[in-house]
Amino acid sequence: MSGEAKLSAPALTQPAPGEGPPAHVAIIMDGNGRWAAKRGLPRFEGHRRGVEAIRRAVRTANELGIRYLTVYSFSSENWRRPAQEVSDLMGLLKRFVRHDLADLHAANVRVRIIGERTSLAPDIRVLLDEAEGLTKANTGLNLVIAFNYGGRQEIVRAMRALAEKVRAGTLDPATIDLDTVEAELDTTGIPDPDLVIRTSGEQRVSNFLTWQTAYSEFVFLPDFWPDFDDRTFRSAIEEYARRDRRFGGLSARVV
Repeated sequence: MSGEAKLSAPALTQPAPGEGPPAHVAIIMDGNGRWAAKRGLPRFEGHRRGVEAIRRAVRTANELGIRYLTVYSFSSENWRRPAQEVSDLMGLLKRFVRHDLADLHAANVRVRIIGERTSLAPDIRVLLDEAEGLTKANTGLNLVIAFNYGGRQEIVRAMRALAEKVRAGTLDPATIDLDTVEAELDTTGIPDPDLVIRTSGEQRVSNFLTWQTAYSEFVFLPDFWPDFDDRTFRSAIEEYARRDRRFGGLSARVV
């Protein structure tokens, strides 16, 4: 992580319900292009600065004791962008893995990738596999990178997997429940996000974690993603702490 303070590896403990930071924070990193345009810079510079913001977010999540940090790095729909921009984004991904993986590993961070991989170029798949393989045994922060990811597409893949099991006679349709579906999602074994942060002032989910965010809290920030820093992250956590999460039931707070 060139130019950034090295990550440390704090001892993380699971907070009790209603105490401490959220266990899982997911971030829709939006506004790189607008950040660059506002400054008369090429879009690539916005994306490059966005990578620096990811580094800051990982460091803050580590300091706060957050167990899972999911970042929406490249959506299934992002392939529709101009070819040069897609190429630039792939280059930044490669650079991030090659330059930052050692620091993440040293800080006991586990990297996990969600999204469709079979259609990716072999060199990209190798990088993603390398990041997961090297850090698989780490027990600190889980950095979940949503790459070539779409929430609806994920659900379709899960339904196909279940249909194949039914056709093979290994699954009774009558036994399919929430747990059965969740076991086929990319995020199996990962708790649902407690908090979803979106930058740039937009207020939509953009096909991100469609199943998993059913009861997540959302904080929409006006800041463009390259400006996301420790102060911004902590302010979103403070806003989350003021929320009364009921999960469809009655408030636990005394009125």
